[in-house]
Amino acid sequence: MTAHGILAITRHAESEWNQLGKWTGLTDVDLTDKGKLDAEEVGTLLKDMTFDVVLTSEQRRTHQTLQGILKGSEHAEVEHTINGAINERDYGDLTGKNKWEVQEEIGEAAFTGIRRGWDYPVPGGETLKDVFDRVVPYFDAEVLPLLKQGKNVLMVAHGNSLRALMKHLEDISEEEIATVEMPFGHVHLYHIDEQGSVTEKETRSVSTGPTNA
Repeated sequence: MTAHGILAITRHAESEWNQLGKWTGLTDVDLTDKGKLDAEEVGTLLKDMTFDVVLTSEQRRTHQTLQGILKGSEHAEVEHTINGAINERDYGDLTGKNKWEVQEEIGEAAFTGIRRGWDYPVPGGETLKDVFDRVVPYFDAEVLPLLKQGKNVLMVAHGNSLRALMKHLEDISEEEIATVEMPFGHVHLYHIDEQGSVTEKETRSVSTGPTNA
């Protein structure tokens, strides 16, 4: 029988700075009470699965989301690997600023470029291309071999690190990636064969209400 590993990716739930509309980046903030409940809802989507490997970023909002997922899925506590390669994008000088106030200051075109563009510069921070350049080598070296062996992997990360990975897995163009979102409350399941190819993608989601993503 051909081994097929499944990669499940999901974004951390609502954080305190998401709620306030602030660019968070590498700042370590906690989930809101709503975020903790939403993480449990995401867990209910994964009751039928078991994971051999669990990965999070260094930011504690991913660790708190994982705890909610485990509770909601009724899975036992698991050891998880923390790796900075899947950290959120560094927003540099924009970190801590209100997104909508910045939008008013710089205009829609620049705002959209910063939020969704592939290689739009951010003073003192990272572009999505920069994030891609750290996420994909880590995935190819450390995660893909596990999937090719038929292991199931859960990755709890961030909107931008996951968008970068999705670009790689789905061969999304630099132009098209601007339209790709990684919403709260969604889990993407990628079935990976022994050659490392994606053979199927499934999306599961819960309704988490409006966000300041």
